[in-house]
Amino acid sequence: MIQQGQQNQLPQQQSSEKEARINRRIRAREVRLIGADGSQLGIVTLTQALEIAEEEGLDLVEVAPDSKPPVCRVMDYGKFKYQKKKRQAEAKKRQVQVVLKEVKIRYKTDEHDLQTKVTQARRFLGEGNKVKFVMFFKGREVQFAELGYHVMEKVAAELMDVAVLERSPRMEHRILAMYFASKGVVKDTNKDRESENEDAKD
Repeated sequence: MIQQGQQNQLPQQQSSEKEARINRRIRAREVRLIGADGSQLGIVTLTQALEIAEEEGLDLVEVAPDSKPPVCRVMDYGKFKYQKKKRQAEAKKRQVQVVLKEVKIRYKTDEHDLQTKVTQARRFLGEGNKVKFVMFFKGREVQFAELGYHVMEKVAAELMDVAVLERSPRMEHRILAMYFASKGVVKDTNKDRESENEDAKD
């Protein structure tokens, strides 16, 4: 039976087991060795592999522990972990989290303000988000619903190059709503070039 104190320690034990074994922590007597330059050095004893790594001032890292014998590589483990963390951070940054953005307009919104709202929606869609246009009608304004439909149709026509119309304008009580989905994320080419340059330096 596992005591409460032991349960709290389990996640830490599991996370440490996921870390690659390096240098003297490697348990196998023989390993299949890959050099720092990627060359196959064949099956050698652990002692020989450690000596090769030490001569080059690098670490011996067990990269395939389930192989028989385990596969080890000579590398700078600190640099390897840093680059891996950097790649994971970049991948997370590039992941698109779709959010529903709401843009409010009126049936009597003037042309300048309407274009501002359309530009705002374009930015949201360019980031990969969804957009909901909403139009509220107060009291007797509901009699101008037809004008509202015309404004919504105009907005839809201006966004067709960057969006997919998920739901046409529809009246719900006193609210006219229309939904768009993005056709794709617009990449920042300047940021991509900077990232490529940094990779080239590494």
